[in-house]
Amino acid sequence: MSSDDNDYGLETRAVHAGARSDATTGARATPIYQTTSYVFDDINHAASLFNLQTFGYIYSRLTNPTVAVLEERIANLEDGRAAVACASGHAAQFIAFFTLLEPGDHVVASKFLYGGSVTQFTKSFAKLGWQADLVDPNDISAVEEKIGPTTKAIFVEALANPGGVIVDLEPLAELARSHAIPVVVDNTLATPWLCQPIHWGADIVIHSATKFIGGHGNSMGGVVVESGKFDWFASGKFPGMTEPEPAYHGLAFAETFGDFGFTMKTRAVALRDFGPALSPANAFNLITGCETLPLRMQRHCDNAMEISHFLESHPKVDWVSYAGLESSPYHKLANKYLKNGFGSVFTFGVKGGFEAGCKMVEASNLFSHLANIGDTRSLILHPASTTHRQLTPEQRAAAGASDDTIRVSIGIETASDLIRDLDQALAKA
Repeated sequence: MSSDDNDYGLETRAVHAGARSDATTGARATPIYQTTSYVFDDINHAASLFNLQTFGYIYSRLTNPTVAVLEERIANLEDGRAAVACASGHAAQFIAFFTLLEPGDHVVASKFLYGGSVTQFTKSFAKLGWQADLVDPNDISAVEEKIGPTTKAIFVEALANPGGVIVDLEPLAELARSHAIPVVVDNTLATPWLCQPIHWGADIVIHSATKFIGGHGNSMGGVVVESGKFDWFASGKFPGMTEPEPAYHGLAFAETFGDFGFTMKTRAVALRDFGPALSPANAFNLITGCETLPLRMQRHCDNAMEISHFLESHPKVDWVSYAGLESSPYHKLANKYLKNGFGSVFTFGVKGGFEAGCKMVEASNLFSHLANIGDTRSLILHPASTTHRQLTPEQRAAAGASDDTIRVSIGIETASDLIRDLDQALAKA
């Protein structure tokens, strides 16, 4: 099955896309090609590979057969043109924006981002001369107000971590098109099972494959998916894509590779030069996770819906922010953009504030207290004291991580067992 075979159902594609039996051994599961490098046929073959004139394998920092299966599978599931995988979700964001931006360039980003992404965009990117303004992505006028001559992208999370904000992608994509800049969407929490942002106008999709794609809390990885639909020549704003690349004898990526030029530039320059390569073993685990993604996501979502209703009526809970609830201000947008469910990660406010939040997570038994999401196991976190502690109280509140906030990632266990554990932990809070 190739990335063009999108007539199959998503469940079938999650199992088969990008993979075929091993030609030499007949092995049906994708092998772990645990190698650093690959033998060239001759000098001319080697030269054509290094010149990007021939597709093949050179060195596992750039390409690896196991990693290639993961890349093709995620591109297929997102209905994208091509993808490049790397060591983590943060690495995926970095190599994507390194390919997009020059020193002095600017990004308009959602203020409803994972705390680590807020820091990456506002602190670390600034050291490279990239500036970011964080705004409410559902306020189109606020987004447009921040777009200037050096703005090169709009960045949002389709389903925000941890606040559960649903972003209205369609008008954002229209706005971006009017300014000839791409929309970059982090689809980690929704996954392709719930949302395919490219269908709503996204140009680039990013995943922390560490989360639901892998799904078992055992492997790190990130993926950048290109839609293949963005016109890099239209505005003259992207010389890195349209002008000759000195490192490749004057090759222009958008001209040479067309609708997968961004992927090739990300791989051949950003991945090559900064080196956040995905290991073949982790790629194998992430491929295996893909195969059960639809099954797991459905159970995650069903459990989350039941548990959110329980928490909404609990006397020690002030509020619940879950787009699946009719009380959510994002319920209408969720029905528009999310299919098959409303996700498994959400937040709620425990009465008693910061101290009560700390006590609750420490009292949990079945829920694991750790900084991850998307595991088969249910996870719990107090963001104000962990993932978002580097932010100011105002920034935490804006990101949906105020002092009373508890974030849960609902796993695939028996829902009644999870409810019982939350109930006893709330009693101790």
